[in-house]
Amino acid sequence: MNRPTSPALWRMPQTALRSSMTEMARDGAQNCEGIVLWLGRRHDDIAEITHVVGLRGSGIHRRPDYLSISPELLNDVTDAAIELGVFLVGQIHSHPPGAGVGLSPLDQRFGICAPGYLSAVAPNFAARLDTPTSACGFHLFEGGAWRRFGPEECARRIEIIEDAPPAPLIIIGGDHDQ
Repeated sequence: MNRPTSPALWRMPQTALRSSMTEMARDGAQNCEGIVLWLGRRHDDIAEITHVVGLRGSGIHRRPDYLSISPELLNDVTDAAIELGVFLVGQIHSHPPGAGVGLSPLDQRFGICAPGYLSAVAPNFAARLDTPTSACGFHLFEGGAWRRFGPEECARRIEIIEDAPPAPLIIIGGDHDQ
């Protein structure tokens, strides 16, 4: 099957975006970057986000301008994705106030660099739970490099579905109260 490397469209339930912001705001309240991974399915050239993954425990390290995920924690995410019959289609992480929504050099160098992978950046530690997609930066890894969507491309390729079934939040790693 000859499928394009990158989906033409990412579909996301409104609940997925809202729960992503809520999860990242937990870390933002501690003046640290937060991250949420998006699991889903791909049909032809459409990626559908079906699950939101919050990361906890000793496998994730957060600071005001940095975060890292251990290979062991990513392995746990992979195990969960296999069990659910989905795969990792993207992520969103937050940046501190004033840092913008572009990918930092560290994001570009050490982030998940897989063809067709979507990486979004939320502003201001995701403090505003109703942050619209237009306020976020959406970046696609293709051709061996990251490329940021412009406003028109973002509006065309990121579809938020208001009345879609909710995308469950799955917590992986450590104590759920951390």
